[in-house]
Amino acid sequence: MKLGTYVIGAFMRVLSALPLGFHYAWSGVLAWLARDVVRYRRELVMMNLARSFPDKKYKELKQISKLFYRHFGEIISEAVWFGGCRNPKRLRDKHLVEYTNSEVLEAAYNDSPGVVILDSHCGNWELLGGYEHYDYRRDFISSLDQRAFVVIYKPLSSKVWDELMRINRCAPAEKSSHQGYISSNEILRYAVNHRNEKKIYLVPTDQCPYRISTVDETVDFMHQETKTMLGAASIAHKFGFSVLYMNMRPVERGHYEWSFTEICRNASDHTPHDIMQKFYNLLQEDIEKTPWNYLWTHNRWKK
Repeated sequence: MKLGTYVIGAFMRVLSALPLGFHYAWSGVLAWLARDVVRYRRELVMMNLARSFPDKKYKELKQISKLFYRHFGEIISEAVWFGGCRNPKRLRDKHLVEYTNSEVLEAAYNDSPGVVILDSHCGNWELLGGYEHYDYRRDFISSLDQRAFVVIYKPLSSKVWDELMRINRCAPAEKSSHQGYISSNEILRYAVNHRNEKKIYLVPTDQCPYRISTVDETVDFMHQETKTMLGAASIAHKFGFSVLYMNMRPVERGHYEWSFTEICRNASDHTPHDIMQKFYNLLQEDIEKTPWNYLWTHNRWKK
């Protein structure tokens, strides 16, 4: 495993050193390969779109699919380039991500024992590891104790790629063994052990529940009954954390806007199910505005 990680990692480091513009130039080729050559989950993408947009005609769905694969290629390109950002100045100078209302997070952090930020597969979720370095204006995010941030991830089945992605996603962190990167399998234990510390948990939570999950809650999402995970909302409910929804909106190629919307200030006053329904309502609003800006290759509604 170590040899494979080293070889592939070294190759990715070489690629990541190239300018972001170079990666965008190749993103169209990646999109074409995925869509028309490999035909990566093309049928699943169209099925997900048809179920999520029942009023749209086939021609409209095909256009959304085409735009999605272009976005998919850009996600990969941005993630590879991001892996070379050992110098945080590279992130700030590029203005790849910009916070638009960090005061919402600031208020939640100051008024609560902790914060759970529910994020999704909109925008480019692979860029979460740069949260503390995108703030080129040097406001609230940069002034926080960075040990407060905890990014949750789902482990990959391949140990080699799981380690490679861990390194890539934490590239701007000062230490390769970044302590703020926690497996979803460990979040409950971590939250309990650190309950006396004020933390900000960034949790991707729009996946289909894991197979080992014993919870079978459903919400309404994209005009269909959808199974949901309750882990992050349940932790927030237990400890009385604030809960925020995070959206990463593409403004133009090479520039996302990262914004926060408050779901509740004290999760103990709400059920985990209600919190998740509010999250999915907000997520649906954003998807309907930019339908291609979502991970349609994910088998979200599998039986």
